This record gives sequence, structure tokens and C-alpha cells, in this order.
Amino acid sequence: MTSQEHLQTTVLITPERERRRVRKARERAAADVVAAARHTRQQSARAEHDAQRTERRSTTYLPTAGEPGPATLRTPGRFRLPKHQDTSATWGGAYPFLAEGGLGSEGVFVGQDLYSGSSFVYDPWVLYQRGLITAPNVVLAGIVGAGKSALAKSLYTRSIPFGRRVYVPGDPKGEHTAVAHAVGGRAIMLGPGLANRLNPLDGGRRPSDIDDAQWAAQVAARRRDLLGALAETVLDRALTPLEHTAIDFALADTVRSTEVPILPMVVDRLLAPNRRDDVDGRLAEDGRLPGHALRRLVAGDLAGMFDGPSTIAFDPDLPMTSLDLSRVAQNTTAMSVLMTCASAWMESALLDPAGGQRWVIYDEAWRLMQHPALLRRMDAHWRLARHYGIANMLIFHKLSDLENVGDQGSAMRALASSLLANAETRIIYRQEPDQLGATATALGLTRTEQALLTTLGTGQGLWRIRDRSFVCQHQIHPDELALFDTSARASGVPRNFKNAEASFG
Repeated sequence: MTSQEHLQTTVLITPERERRRVRKARERAAADVVAAARHTRQQSARAEHDAQRTERRSTTYLPTAGEPGPATLRTPGRFRLPKHQDTSATWGGAYPFLAEGGLGSEGVFVGQDLYSGSSFVYDPWVLYQRGLITAPNVVLAGIVGAGKSALAKSLYTRSIPFGRRVYVPGDPKGEHTAVAHAVGGRAIMLGPGLANRLNPLDGGRRPSDIDDAQWAAQVAARRRDLLGALAETVLDRALTPLEHTAIDFALADTVRSTEVPILPMVVDRLLAPNRRDDVDGRLAEDGRLPGHALRRLVAGDLAGMFDGPSTIAFDPDLPMTSLDLSRVAQNTTAMSVLMTCASAWMESALLDPAGGQRWVIYDEAWRLMQHPALLRRMDAHWRLARHYGIANMLIFHKLSDLENVGDQGSAMRALASSLLANAETRIIYRQEPDQLGATATALGLTRTEQALLTTLGTGQGLWRIRDRSFVCQHQIHPDELALFDTSARASGVPRNFKNAEASFG
């Protein structure tokens, strides 16, 4: 063997070529194993398929159309039954255990659902979170003695342990004063000769998430709206642009001159404006009528209530705050002026998004809706209820009271109707027969629901929650009855707790 042949032989048996040969052999062996396993699976699947096909072919089934002839046990035509219509009482015998599922167990206990016999609970915030309603506002109507006042007090007092607060911006009869004291809240009595004084131009409690410029703009706008609303209420007409300008100049001059603006200062600048602002010499004439209208709160029959710095600090952390206006309940104009001032005083706390969930109770609403300025403020609060976590409750005797607000087609009538439209919870207690048509039209009641309203007993109400209806018997504790029941105080005869429990369920 030559040296060249020896070199070629050496190359053919290098370790690298040997490893490559072993690797390829190992790969071929692995491929053979995989192929054999795949072949085994295919054979097993084929055998299983053949066995199932053999079983199907050996099984005998009935024809699709059934056995032929008499064995079919049916007529050649389709079986038809005539429609049957009957009363709910008859169907109740056929289906005796069907009832409305209710609103669930989350919320404040109200009483018994008279249709299902189960407990009835209600909470506007819970229902709003669950998507069952889109507005947390409530309308409550019923004749005198039906129990609507006791229901309203039960709803808001039973909500307090759940962290809700209660504001009553105007209590014409003083019914909520005792309740406020009982729950650890405060009732502020206003009226001529009393020591309490509220400054409606107070800046109020400043929210934590607002800067100086925004806060100053909000306070200025609230004060300007308040002065305009007060002047319109006393004048019983809308203000002219010149009168609005005069009020703006008087308010701005007052704010510049003092840290705590009060109404007497604004009145003085309306009747005797600053010469720097009165460039054409006519500002005093423009503000003369609004100035004299606002003077009524300073030197007229309402003097001593809103003509100085506040002697009471508003505490939004109290469980309940009520403004007792029973001293001026006979004067409708004075009542509206007091309500307007009191609403402005409480507004900064009401419109604080961080203030939590709050009830705002408007009792004797028929008095309040007679004044356009106050009605506009109520409508604004109702529209913003979801944003600020407020549930407004409007209490009056009958739904036809809304038809007495303004003239047909007027802006006041539209505002009053919008209050009902923005309340998806309507609670109707007993109504007089002559009110059934207006009530059914306003709420879209069925004939059965309409006829039910005259048969409701004390503490029984028809609850319309969006498109669902319930008939609930309000149940009240004897201690609550002693605190809530206005009929006992009116008659002067204490009611027996046992009898009261029977009448209220």
C-alpha cells in the first residue's frame, strides 16, 4: 500500500465520520419505532370503527314515522287544542306557587310583599348598582292618614346604620325634628325671634379635590344664583338682564370688601352702588327693585334669620340634619325664601362627591313647587343625583298636584313633570276615587293596579319600580310608631301599641 492509499484509508475511518454513522442509525431506529406505534394506533382505530359499524348494522330501529298502520297510535292529522282564556284567580289554582321573585335581600327592610308573602327590602343605591333602576330618586304620594310619612321616616332612619346620611332642607310641620334628635342628628329651628341665624352666602365646606380658582368660581356662581332666586321669589317674576347685572356688581363689591359677605352688605350696594362700578349713573335704578326685594330678609318680616354671620356650623358628618320651618309654615312666600336660603346653605355639602350616599327629603312638596326659582334648584339636584350619590324623596298627597304647577305647556309644568320622570321608584298609597284617572295616566297603571289604589289599607302601598309592581305592607316597630306616627299627636290620643301593630302590619 502506497502512502497516498494509506492516507485515504485513514480519512475514511475518522472518529467524526463514525459518530455521524451512529447518529443516523439511531435516527432511523427512532423513526421505525414511531412508524410502528402509528401503525398500531391506526389498526386499533380501524378495528374499533369496524366493531361499531357491525353493531349498528345488527341493531333494529323503529321507522322515523313510527310503525305503520294501527300500531302508530295516533291520528294522521296534527293534534290541535283551542286557546283558553281565564281569570288570574282560576289560573292561580292551576299554578299556585308562582310569584314575583322580588328585589333580593340586600337593602333596608320595609315590610311584607303581600303577593308572595316574603320580606320586602328596598335600597335605591343597591338597585342602581345592580342596574335595576337608572335614577335613585323616589316619589311618595298618598292621602292624609295613609301612612306615607311613617314610611318615609322608616326608609331614611333604617338607612343610617348602613352609613347613609339624611338631610331635610325644609320641614314645614316640624315632623322630622324629633326623629333627628332620636338618631343623634340635629334639627335647626328657624323663624322670627329665634336665636338661630344662617348666612346663605357662606362659602360652605370645600371639597378636597378642587383648587383655589375652581372653588372661588363655584362659590361665586352659587351666591349669584341664590341672590337671583331670592329676588325672583319675592318679586314673583323673572329678573331682567339689567337687574342681574346690578346683583353681580353688588355681590362682587361685597366680596372684595369683606371676608364674610352677608345679605345686608349686598342690599346696601344694590341701593347705593359703588361709584367705581356705576359708570353711567343708572346702576342704582337697575338694582332698586331687587334691592328692596332682598331687603325683606334684612329688615322685613324675615329679619333676624339671614341678615348676619351664621351662628350654627353645618356638620355634614352628622347622621341627620333637618331645618324646622314650622314657625313660618303659614306664609307661603316666606317658606319658599327660607327653603331657598337653607338649600344654598346646605348645598356645598350635598354637592360634594366625597360626601357619601345621602337622602334628601322634600316634605309637603306641593308648597315648594309653586315657586319657579326653588323648583329649578330642585330639578338641578334631581338631575345630578347619580353623580353626587344623592337619593331625593318627594312627598305629597296626590299626583294631580303636579298639574297645579304653572299653566299647561309652561316651563314650570315641564319642570314638575321632569321630577316624576327622573324618579323610577314611585310609591302610591291610598288615593281618592276622583284621583285614580290622573294617577293611572301619570304612572301608566293597569286597570287592576288602578282599582287597587282605593282598597289599600293603612301602611299598604303600590310600589312601581321601573316596570315592576309590588304591593307592600309596611311593618313598623312600636318604638318607631311612637316617634313617627303623626296622627296620634294630631288627635291628642295615644294609640295602643297592639292596635297600632295591627293597623301597620
